[in-house]
Amino acid sequence: MSPSPSVPAPAAGPAEGRAGHGAPADLASPAELAPPALERARRLTDVVTRLRRALRSSIRTDYPWESLPMAQVELLQTLAAAPLRVGELADRQRLAPNTVSGLVGKLLEAGFVDRQADPGDRRTARIALTPAGRRQLDDWQHAHERRIAAALGTLSPADREAVMQALPALDSLARALARPAGPE
Repeated sequence: MSPSPSVPAPAAGPAEGRAGHGAPADLASPAELAPPALERARRLTDVVTRLRRALRSSIRTDYPWESLPMAQVELLQTLAAAPLRVGELADRQRLAPNTVSGLVGKLLEAGFVDRQADPGDRRTARIALTPAGRRQLDDWQHAHERRIAAALGTLSPADREAVMQALPALDSLARALARPAGPE
């Protein structure tokens, strides 16, 4: 695959394509954006989508045991910090509670999570990572780190440095996209 031109860092309005779809109120709507801003957003969306797809595909090829759907992995990652109620998980993942309940059911069956009594409200349960869930999450993380490290090793030193230099801006972009939606 030929190297693609570098993607310029997005200007103000990092979540350009999300306005009007539950995006924070301070983000510009597509109608307010100039064509160059929309083109940057399209290019970034394309690269991020291809990067996620390539990583998922390569991990499953290199590590066939990795069979958890990404939605389940994301729940495990969220639960790694602390046990949460299903509603709290749904809010953090921006998913419907019934969707999270279904995902939790699959993780319960796999033995990766369990239900614990909520000390603040005995009528509800919190979902917690089990030791098996922690191992699965750690294995998943290490497999991805090895795969990304190997791929980074194939890049030129300049491209590798460009990727690393982009991380703070990408982290800021992720935070901007994760902000709760304001009133529209």
